[in-house]
Amino acid sequence: MCGIVGLLVKNKALRSQLGALMVPMLTGMTERGPDSAGLAVYTEPVSDDKHKLSLYSGEHAVDWSALLAGLREEFSAHSAIAINGNHAVLTSAADPDRLIDWFARHASTVAVLSVGHAIDLYKDVGAPADIARRYRFNTLSGTHLVGHTRMATESAVTPAHAHPFTAGRDFCLVHNGSLSNPHLVRKHLEPLGIEFETDNDTEAACRFFEWRLREGDDLESAVQRGFSELDGFYTFLMGTDKELLIVRDAFACKPAIVAETDDYVAIASEFRSLAHLPHIAHATLFEPKPEEIYSWRI
Repeated sequence: MCGIVGLLVKNKALRSQLGALMVPMLTGMTERGPDSAGLAVYTEPVSDDKHKLSLYSGEHAVDWSALLAGLREEFSAHSAIAINGNHAVLTSAADPDRLIDWFARHASTVAVLSVGHAIDLYKDVGAPADIARRYRFNTLSGTHLVGHTRMATESAVTPAHAHPFTAGRDFCLVHNGSLSNPHLVRKHLEPLGIEFETDNDTEAACRFFEWRLREGDDLESAVQRGFSELDGFYTFLMGTDKELLIVRDAFACKPAIVAETDDYVAIASEFRSLAHLPHIAHATLFEPKPEEIYSWRI
């Protein structure tokens, strides 16, 4: 059992309140996921010649200033870093694949959580409220976000196993449920050169969908293909730099509810995480139907 939350702000005036509106949503899912939590927030994108890398140092002490100096020495491209506890967001004009390789060689204790033009990602172990305070989620602004609280059922409680999972550029996924064939999915994808970082079933789904995106599918087509390739119970909530998407399996046994107004689209596993939102009494509320894809674009 886990909790998912998503929020897409239609009203640009509310974008500065995105984090403040989200925190009660995330903490409202604590009973569904008390052991870890995470959040992917989509902000104003950087210019096309730059990328953002979300970094995590865990319990390892990192001299972020020295790390940035090392990057600037290695790459002539402009780089800057914004630090948030043991997380940081690196913005750089250097090639992101070369940056990832540099971290593997020179800063192996720093994990690269996400890459893209708009995505910033935070995740850690502990109570959702503690994580929200630790990284000041209430101060975050942006267009939309995807969040998760985890109750581990089939893999370890570590930051790496926490959601959201990411793959490729500006793509993330959170999951409530359990897949029965993640090892078959891995067996299919690994010969294609797709590498896995954990044994979590959600990572298999994330990398499957991102593989289909790279093969030319749009997100809805990738999800449609997933109906025949991914077996198990699931509610998937996904984000890209342009879109928020939710889908449930054929039995729809994992709960989800959507609230939509002229100002926002809000998604959660249970209504209690939506009850505080402005004008919720006048929102259109519905439960996503089995194997029906719902998406909203910014």
